[in-house]
Amino acid sequence: MQRLTISLDDAMAEAIDAYMARRGYNNRSEAMRDLVREALTRNDTGPASDQCIAAVSYVYDYDGRDLAVRLDRAQHEHHDLTISSMRTRLDHHHCLEVTMLRGRTQAVRKLAEATIAERGVRFGQINLVPIRASGGRHKHGDHEHEHDHDSPVL
Repeated sequence: MQRLTISLDDAMAEAIDAYMARRGYNNRSEAMRDLVREALTRNDTGPASDQCIAAVSYVYDYDGRDLAVRLDRAQHEHHDLTISSMRTRLDHHHCLEVTMLRGRTQAVRKLAEATIAERGVRFGQINLVPIRASGGRHKHGDHEHEHDHDSPVL
């Protein structure tokens, strides 16, 4: 682990302290690590990994220009990336949908960005986690079995 020293103006330091209090962080280092990790991942310069898992959340108008059908069709066309999707109705017109994606980072990012760029989609957000797949035999308690794990790349 490396120690970095940074200088921030008082307003920025106060904003970080307020963020820490809201989120329950014990120290600035933990808060800064998470903020930097999130920014690097969001800007595609985070931990190098060919694979990822992502939660894509967005709000859209259910009645708007066949948008629900287009979103559903995109998931079917990318069934190799789509793990699951959950939709909840917010009111008579709007839905909140969360779609879980898994696969090659470049393909997942492309589908996620295309989804939130669809006309009529609002409040779109991508939470992308780089992963490293590991298979083999694993021991859990008294038994051993074989299955894959997707470990986050930190």
